Amino acid sequence: MELDELDRGVVHVLQIHPRAPWTLVGEVLGVNPVTAARRWHRLEEAGLAWVTAYPRLSNTRIVVTGVVEVDTEPGLAEDVAMAFAQDPAVANIKLTAGGRDLVTAVQARSLDELGRLSTQLFQRTPGVRATRTHVSTGVPTEGSRWRLRSLDEAQTARVEAAVPPSALPAPAAESRWDDLDTRLLELLGTDGRMSLADLSAATDTSLTTVRRRLQSLLAARLSLRCDLARPLSGWPLSAVYFASVPGQYVEETSQVLSGVREVRSCAITTGPHNLVIDVWLRDLHDVHAFEAHLSRRLPRLTISDRSVVLRTVKHMGRLLDRDGRCVGVVPLRHPQAPHPTGENVTASTSPRN
Repeated sequence: MELDELDRGVVHVLQIHPRAPWTLVGEVLGVNPVTAARRWHRLEEAGLAWVTAYPRLSNTRIVVTGVVEVDTEPGLAEDVAMAFAQDPAVANIKLTAGGRDLVTAVQARSLDELGRLSTQLFQRTPGVRATRTHVSTGVPTEGSRWRLRSLDEAQTARVEAAVPPSALPAPAAESRWDDLDTRLLELLGTDGRMSLADLSAATDTSLTTVRRRLQSLLAARLSLRCDLARPLSGWPLSAVYFASVPGQYVEETSQVLSGVREVRSCAITTGPHNLVIDVWLRDLHDVHAFEAHLSRRLPRLTISDRSVVLRTVKHMGRLLDRDGRCVGVVPLRHPQAPHPTGENVTASTSPRN
């Protein structure tokens, strides 16, 4: 399926403002709001685009993240990936070629829990041979900031002006989650554009309460993102670079990387590499061409290793098929929930046409 200009415009608007009302989308794109909504629902039903909610990664009071490299027994990488995909603490899973079989992103509420996850989830899964965990100390940029660049400057400014403001990280006492918060995260993780009326009905809570709580969550504790199946983005190839830079230049370097179009996310990490960079590229030749570009632009940056992504199995809780389409969802758990120590959590799947 190809995207026409209207499809791309709708996606770009929702990348900036994931819960933008259809009246705003129609106004910005110069179409009837019903037409804009119809285009979005067609993409969503086909598993080509979706909106997801997840804990705000920049607030370490809410979530501690880690990048985990996994080595598997020969021929078992995909089986291991599918087993990991059922766990709501595992946000992303990439099958890779290079010095590791899988690159995963894990979310926990503390360093202690991150350590337990590494033991319980990774080391006790059949087929896992070894793991290496890189604790993230900062996420200067992540995938929600990537744009399709279909809107012009005036259209972009119009949408950005309508985005509700974010708040500063809440004190620890105010960042605790109750049952309603938990349920809203689960629902919005499945459909980030679920209406207030549907959220109210699903939580058996008044519309006023849901509206107020949702505003509070999105202001300080939850992020929303609109994602597009990568083959339709014009950047069909993905790669992960493991890099280092002298400590005094980490912040400066990560900020420069945040402005590079190919960079989807950049995590500042502990361990032998202090930067893990996730990029989207045009073709295989660009794997080394992009590395050379970074070396020229950032001479202090040393890329120690790189892996080409063969397939993305899970992306911010979304289960993807081999064409990058969403075929199900395992909503990311809220950070206060205890991690299950028994059987794997069953995915909430939504079959796509």
